Amino acid sequence: MNKAILFSMTEAEQMLISETSRDELRALNEDELLEMETRIRRARNKYVKLYRRQASARVAELGGRGFAAPKNQRNRDKAEVFELALARVSRQVGVAAQKAASELRAERIKAARSGAASSQPGRTPDSPAIDTGRVVPHEKSTGGLKRDASTRAAGARRQAKRDS
Repeated sequence: MNKAILFSMTEAEQMLISETSRDELRALNEDELLEMETRIRRARNKYVKLYRRQASARVAELGGRGFAAPKNQRNRDKAEVFELALARVSRQVGVAAQKAASELRAERIKAARSGAASSQPGRTPDSPAIDTGRVVPHEKSTGGLKRDASTRAAGARRQAKRDS
């Protein structure tokens, strides 16, 4: 990362970049990381838009994209700094999400094991399920035979219209 670009940023931008250090990111929870990711993405998008707009405006005046690019180096560098910061935060969001998912999975498994053992004493995983007396209908229809027939007929009419 170019230190000159970092020092040319506003104080708010410098603070935002400094918040993406490893130690700072590890202290944040998943929601805080997502909020920070949004803030950094906004800043990155701002400089990418500025770079593209200013470069495209200068193309006609300077005679080509190659001539317009060097005049807009600062915006491009700032966009790159924010892109690197966004990558750091996104990586940490992934780590936090994976950790939260594994914790939830462990909780679900624990609840399922304790719930199955406490609600049905004497039941083992190999024993058959206890009949609750509830009848479960086994219909293949998505909402009634009449609606399914109507859908099929409409499809047949559309096809016949195309064929004729």
